[in-house]
Amino acid sequence: MSQSPDTIAPTAGALRPHRIIEVDALRGFALCGIFLANVLVMAGLDGQRGGGPDATAADQVAHWLVMMLVQTKFYLLFSFLFGYSFTLQMASAERDGASFRPRMLRRLLGLFVIGVLHAVLLYPGDILTTYALLGLVLLAVRAADPAGVWRAALWVYGAVATVYLLLAALLALVDPGDEDGALATRTAELTAAYRGGPGDVVRANMDAWGDLVAGLFMMGGMVVAAFLAGFVAGRRRLLTDAPARADRLRRICLWGFAVGLPGGALMAAGMVGPLGARWEVPLFLVGMITAPALSAAYASGLLLWFTTPRGARLAARLAPAGRMALTNYLAQSLVMALVFTGYGAALYGRAGAAAVVGGALVFYGCQLAASARLMKRHRLGPAERLLRAVTLWGRPSPRA
Repeated sequence: MSQSPDTIAPTAGALRPHRIIEVDALRGFALCGIFLANVLVMAGLDGQRGGGPDATAADQVAHWLVMMLVQTKFYLLFSFLFGYSFTLQMASAERDGASFRPRMLRRLLGLFVIGVLHAVLLYPGDILTTYALLGLVLLAVRAADPAGVWRAALWVYGAVATVYLLLAALLALVDPGDEDGALATRTAELTAAYRGGPGDVVRANMDAWGDLVAGLFMMGGMVVAAFLAGFVAGRRRLLTDAPARADRLRRICLWGFAVGLPGGALMAAGMVGPLGARWEVPLFLVGMITAPALSAAYASGLLLWFTTPRGARLAARLAPAGRMALTNYLAQSLVMALVFTGYGAALYGRAGAAAVVGGALVFYGCQLAASARLMKRHRLGPAERLLRAVTLWGRPSPRA
């Protein structure tokens, strides 16, 4: 029977490794942030300066905080964990005596197919296809020395940050002109499509593929840098012994917040207000440059907290959701589609940011409870079981 990092019972002649609860808990935490960022898009609030024309003060605050603390930060944290988990997959193949390359290629192909279906049917801002394509970079560097991979991550980040800064400076000097008319037309088109029937929703999702490809080029460099950093952390097992690295984690946390919070505030000021429209894209780029700092602060701060009694209880609550993160991610998109599109209630553009964010947090709490119950009886979620079957080209046992 195949062995992998997500098995938790001993087999004859060998002991299966336990789950790394810190990794699962961080993944569960990232799942919440990704949901908060995505739900604003699905609700038709993304790009609405000031929270939209009918926004209340609570809506403006909720939208501003999501832009400052969440937007672009959590997909980077998830990307880091993807790179970390890549090393666990390598270890799994080694224990099984299996060839890693074909196994991982099958896994990436399965992830890509799931991502395409997800983007067409549910949520056009899918990240799974991006991970599947850029995961080939990890496959290419799997035998490289961790120190060299870390240097490559820094070079990639430096190159991307330089391009972002130059682009931000250029756009800040250019008069955007009257974009309100074009934005209003685009908003009206999306509103009609997402409040229409299922066919209209699918067509609108497919029309957004151009934006998806542009996003791949725009954010791909940051994703690759996070992949590589996570790979190095996995090779060096940096997430499994936080007490021994407490001083270093504290420094990362402090510096991360010191750099990331101002950058996030600038992003929010440009995207939501009070700064003018000409600062929207330049400050969004500035926020993307500083986003890795805030992502690192979140991760290091949580790792330190997990070493305390209260933090350990929090990790235990987050970990089940992280163990079945793919299932929960797809479930979030399904619920968003049912609430905001013509698949169901068609509330696209009708709800304020405060209600949307509050509803998302309530649903995430339900996911934590449901994941805890499911993971007591099973070791894989439904989507994870399917992806693992493709990876191993067999059917894994669902029982814990």
